[in-house]
Amino acid sequence: MQQRNVDVAVIGAGSAGLAAYRAARRWTDKVVIIEGGAYGTTCARVGCMPSKLLIAAAEAAHAVADADAFGVRAGAVRIDGAAVMERVRSERDRFVGLVVDSVHALPEAVRLRGNVRFIDDHRLDVGGHTVVTADRIVIATGSSPAVPSAFRELGDRLVVNDDVFEWRDLPRSVAVFGPGVIGLELGQALNRLGVEVRMFGIGGLVGPLTDPAVRAKALAAFTAEFPLDADARVDGLARVADGVRIDYRTADGERAVAEVDYVIAATGRHPNVANLGLENTSLPLDSLGVPLADDETLQVGESHVFIAGDATSRKPLLHEAADEGRIAGDNAGRFPAVVPGLRRSALSIVFSDPQIAMVGSSLAELAGRPIVTGAVLFDDQGRSRVMRRNFGLLHVYADARNGRFLGAEMVGPRAEHLAHLLAWAHQSGLTVAQMLERPFYHPVVEEGLRTALRDACAQLGECLPRAA
Repeated sequence: MQQRNVDVAVIGAGSAGLAAYRAARRWTDKVVIIEGGAYGTTCARVGCMPSKLLIAAAEAAHAVADADAFGVRAGAVRIDGAAVMERVRSERDRFVGLVVDSVHALPEAVRLRGNVRFIDDHRLDVGGHTVVTADRIVIATGSSPAVPSAFRELGDRLVVNDDVFEWRDLPRSVAVFGPGVIGLELGQALNRLGVEVRMFGIGGLVGPLTDPAVRAKALAAFTAEFPLDADARVDGLARVADGVRIDYRTADGERAVAEVDYVIAATGRHPNVANLGLENTSLPLDSLGVPLADDETLQVGESHVFIAGDATSRKPLLHEAADEGRIAGDNAGRFPAVVPGLRRSALSIVFSDPQIAMVGSSLAELAGRPIVTGAVLFDDQGRSRVMRRNFGLLHVYADARNGRFLGAEMVGPRAEHLAHLLAWAHQSGLTVAQMLERPFYHPVVEEGLRTALRDACAQLGECLPRAA
């Protein structure tokens, strides 16, 4: 066994781990970064980038199919599934390669390969070949798809999002379980690429939305394209010769059967902490075995250990992982002088059509607080109608006592851009009246945001702009 003594050991070389390594290096040169799997982040390999490549192909197909409504006669759309998936894999590999190159650019001496297990609070067994004794440790081990046990008997007909991007061609049909972020993006994209899609959910949830009115608007958009039961009653799943048989109940309670080529389990992700040997440490753990950490410092209890990224089971988003890695690495480097890090306003986007966006506090998180809700429907919004993207609903939430913008939920056109404007306003602590003092061009989708802000202001009684 080789022996290494370092100031900081970072476990995981994904988005959070790389950010933690760089932040810790500002304080000490004695830092190592350890990876047991392949280099390349979840985002680049199986997450945000390959999914957007599949969505881009679906958008191209949909644009051609919709062209006739503009008086543009494009003819029948033919999907070459093999070509679609070849581009997805090729571009995906390019993105992964850029990440891998950035890891290989680090000095070889600071990169260790091998699965990690805690021997005790300070010692790590790396792949059975090296014991690393670290004064401080950052856990940034990422997450993996969570698959319910009832699905596992489906064998090679069960796939998760990680598997989809390895397909050599598009299947004839799929059933997607879980209309969350991953399920909605993949399901709609596959449907627009000619795959017969059926989607099942639990509890009526659609994406991350908590506002009942916005959720209902989103559900109406997706069910207009493909069968989506957000509160499904599934009686059984069985592997059959050519795929999977699904026995379920319709909304009317009638028994029904569907047979599909594959089942996609988009049923969430779980932190990769189960095999770290955390039972050999004195770290405080939650009921799922995940280390309990402070939200602002990412310090686990009062210990020398920090945790960041998807391993925290908080927000599985790249920008959140990078921020958390930076905070955890900085505090590991400066330990014991731990300080709160910069936490940006909450921002999440689902790249469906229409898009879904969440900014700041959700309606559920604001329960019990005095708020007003400003609303706009995009059905008759000018620019949206010009583009034939005139479907959606935006709700903005403001403090009823002082008018401060607290958050928003929306489904609608160009939500990714509206969400950024709203996130900047939220982090700046603006009131809705101050937001209305900013410029709005014409004709743009952002005018819909202005309508929602005016609605909130009317309820607050402060719609008039301040004097210059």
